[in-house]
Amino acid sequence: MEFFANGYKNLKDVSFLADPKMNIFCGENAQGKTNLMEAIWLCSGCRSFRGTKDKDFIAFDGDAAHVRLVFSDRQRNQEISFSVQRDNPKDKRVTLNGVKLPLMSKLFGVFKCISFIPDDLKLSKGAPDGRRLFLDLCVSQIKHGYVSALNKYENALSQRNATLKEIAAGRCSPDDLDMWDVQLADAGSYISVLRNAYAGKLGGFCAPMYSRLSKGKENLKLYYRSTVFESLDGRFDHKGELYEEYLQKLKSGRESDIRLGFTQSGTHRDDLEIEINGISVKDFGSQGQQRSAALVMKLSQAKILLDETGEAPVMLLDDVLSELDASRQDFVLNEIDGMQLFVTCCDPTTVLRHRMGKVFYMRDGGIIAER
Repeated sequence: MEFFANGYKNLKDVSFLADPKMNIFCGENAQGKTNLMEAIWLCSGCRSFRGTKDKDFIAFDGDAAHVRLVFSDRQRNQEISFSVQRDNPKDKRVTLNGVKLPLMSKLFGVFKCISFIPDDLKLSKGAPDGRRLFLDLCVSQIKHGYVSALNKYENALSQRNATLKEIAAGRCSPDDLDMWDVQLADAGSYISVLRNAYAGKLGGFCAPMYSRLSKGKENLKLYYRSTVFESLDGRFDHKGELYEEYLQKLKSGRESDIRLGFTQSGTHRDDLEIEINGISVKDFGSQGQQRSAALVMKLSQAKILLDETGEAPVMLLDDVLSELDASRQDFVLNEIDGMQLFVTCCDPTTVLRHRMGKVFYMRDGGIIAER
């Protein structure tokens, strides 16, 4: 992989040729290590893992941000680039092999990448929206068209909730909910099927991995909990029975939805349940169990992407290894052996430990040395 960035936050003419296995970026805090990881991640078509807005891609004293990534997949060399101008930050110029794309999301599936940041270690104990977001990202990386279904759902949900308030105020009729219920049922049943299928596969990867991590002392199980369907196992007809059930659930809940002013049931309220030895990790798991569960979920995400596409994803480990003890560090690196790694840290010796690779030293947004 070849990478170049200039003007992206504090990055200044950063350019390097990556090692095919291990790449470590070290330096003090606020030197640009995470900014570099974020810029690489954006080339996958995903949103910033830090929630950065387009206008904030540009350095405080700069006029534009430029990023270019060249990599090889199973078929050919590919080049991705994007640039943002301060005078019109909403008009990002995104290109794939020189061809301009209308949206960053059109890069989904081209550059296969997994980001792993310290906040991900809270995945198993945090609020349900974090786990829903995790599932949606995982599915979108392997299923084209999923993002458009999510967008359709979010728009219909916003419109339905607004209509509920209008009905309560006497400015609309309950019949005005019909069109939004149809759209929610259509997109929601499709989303539910894909999330449930992914959760099933995720559980199949997580269980043996967690057993290895706990040295066979604990068993992990996870499953998708729907607020609409009692069970989705073996059910895939999102345009038939599932659609009708979803629609009926919305209609039966109208009265209480109008009273409360929001939609109580739907994929926006679902969760990914995680249990260790039959006990909820979120509610009763120890900190060690919660971190270990989150760890195997992220590692399984990488394994599934490899299994589904036949291509090993690039792994971005942004300051996450420093959050783990030595045994968990080795576990992570052993599980993703064979994937190209990009790691940020303060001390490279804590990461390398008998592993070969390149080390890049960063200061003030630039690479000052390489070995």
